[in-house]
Amino acid sequence: MVRVKICGITSAADAQAAIEAGANLLGFNFYEKSPRHIAEDQAAEIRARLPKKIKAVGIFVNRLPADVIALRGSLELDAVQLHGDESPETVAEIAPVVPVIKAFRVEPEFPLTTLDKYARAFAFLFDAAHTDQYGGTGRTTDWDVARRASSSRRIILAGGLKVENVAAAVRIVRPYGIDVASGVETSPGKKDHGLLREFIQEVRRAERK
Repeated sequence: MVRVKICGITSAADAQAAIEAGANLLGFNFYEKSPRHIAEDQAAEIRARLPKKIKAVGIFVNRLPADVIALRGSLELDAVQLHGDESPETVAEIAPVVPVIKAFRVEPEFPLTTLDKYARAFAFLFDAAHTDQYGGTGRTTDWDVARRASSSRRIILAGGLKVENVAAAVRIVRPYGIDVASGVETSPGKKDHGLLREFIQEVRRAERK
């Protein structure tokens, strides 16, 4: 089964809509410069209401490992996503405490050997390349690179996914998971509940083919 992660959750209503639509994971963005940033106390309130089957993922950009580990404990996060320029050493320090999803901004010439350096990561998220923005750009990731990586790694595909193209992405890449934010929004951080349902329906439809 392809896991579906709805990223940039900022309200209890959006969290509930994502769950009802069939999401497996919800992403809470703690990067203060992101338009989808959520305060820790707000995230804690939403997290406390989540069913056990729904996994909560905290998104961090270049935070100290101690900070990430502390927030993981206080918010009972099931996994953390490191979406900045974190080193293999940072991943190795956090990984014994909580599963780490290491994100990369992927260009066509992205060397897959880079992943070998991050062997302690549980999974890798492939996002679209952007020089000055960490995720949420709406740009499409290079699916060919992701397809080659997914044959031997847990790859979560992100970047420019929406109702119109996610089925093709699933069929071509065969990823471990799918991550979406802007593709199911009316504005940054505000989810369109109808699009949430359609998006996840398209993922499940593609799996059956």
